[in-house]
Amino acid sequence: MKVLLVGSGGREHALAWKISQSALLTQLFIAPGNAGTSSFGTNIDITETDLEGLLHFVESQDVDLTIVGPEAPLAAGIVDRFSDNNRDIFGPKAGPARLESSKSFAKSLMRKWHIPTANSTLFHDHKQAATHLKQLTTYPTVIKADGLASGKGVYICRDEKEAYKAIKDLMVTRIFGDAGKLILIEELLVGPEVSVFTFTDGTNISPIIAACDHKRVGEGDTGLNTGGMGAFSPPSFWSSSLENEITTEILKPIIRAMQTDVAPFIGTIFAGLMITAEGPKVVEFNCRLGDPETQVIIPLLQTDLLNVFKSCVHGNLGPKDVIWDDKASVSVVMASGGYPAKYNTGYEISGLHKIKDPVNIFHAGTRTNESGSVVTNGGRVLSVCATGSSIYETSDIVYQNIDKIDFKDKYVRRDIASRRSNI
Repeated sequence: MKVLLVGSGGREHALAWKISQSALLTQLFIAPGNAGTSSFGTNIDITETDLEGLLHFVESQDVDLTIVGPEAPLAAGIVDRFSDNNRDIFGPKAGPARLESSKSFAKSLMRKWHIPTANSTLFHDHKQAATHLKQLTTYPTVIKADGLASGKGVYICRDEKEAYKAIKDLMVTRIFGDAGKLILIEELLVGPEVSVFTFTDGTNISPIIAACDHKRVGEGDTGLNTGGMGAFSPPSFWSSSLENEITTEILKPIIRAMQTDVAPFIGTIFAGLMITAEGPKVVEFNCRLGDPETQVIIPLLQTDLLNVFKSCVHGNLGPKDVIWDDKASVSVVMASGGYPAKYNTGYEISGLHKIKDPVNIFHAGTRTNESGSVVTNGGRVLSVCATGSSIYETSDIVYQNIDKIDFKDKYVRRDIASRRSNI
């Protein structure tokens, strides 16, 4: 099969690495890719949101299957566009993708189908939202942008002052653009947070896998929200009974809801959950694989990933198409100093040649410069990943290898899945 993978981050590098191992693959293209993905296929200079450019490429190269990594092209309707032109593509159409692109849409669907989630109120006007704050009797409270904000549009506000600032940031200053036209103010769920993933052909779902990521930039989960500073799998609290409860009460109902009220959801369901005293509740749904969670779960997949995508698209996902290893897996992000605020790029990365199997390096914000050197090209630069017999031992291996890699202004959280973290 000729395959096009859309995206440029660490998630896409991990997917390219796994897809390249498939017996079904004949040629892999990545658009636009990064300095790491070029090791497993051919990078194509087309941006992930250039839907017409991507479609033209697929048609000119007679690509058999397109796989979409990030959320933006899904929300923009890339699957609709490709399907209208009889091109196989893995991911949900724009209608079902609203599960991620509109939190208010997801909330209304969950309420109708009795899927457990936090109570919330939707606001179209910043003055009405500010007035609502005066009615709140307990803090912290959560304020969310309704639309896509690259994982950064959620504020956990400790008091009324922080809540006012969040409303101003989202609805007045519009730091996330139109994503903040609407906001939700909702109750804070308490408990351990977990990301849960399943593949679906619109009717059937695969066995699920869980991972935990660290969103805050600072150690001890402090500081600004980021796209994710690292992840690990499995969580210490994971069990077969919890897995069954999530599958029965959350994942199967959302698939039925999509079939009945919207359209069949074909692709990846990523449920961000809080394990509360009342049981698991949905924080948010996403319609694609996570980043940095992909970097920890994909090395645990024992079956052919390309076959999984193909089976979902063709509507025949089987119970044995997806088998997960029970090893521990850890990924730690190496970031540019200053991220997620202002940072500089273009710094040469040294030490990459020192990293050997079974440790993986998945590139995110990298590029190859004119002299052929790999340089920084984003906030999250690399993910260093490994699997092993336990979370702590695997974390130690990852950090030992991180210390072999260097670039100017390098920043790494030193407590991801380590003995210093509370996991």
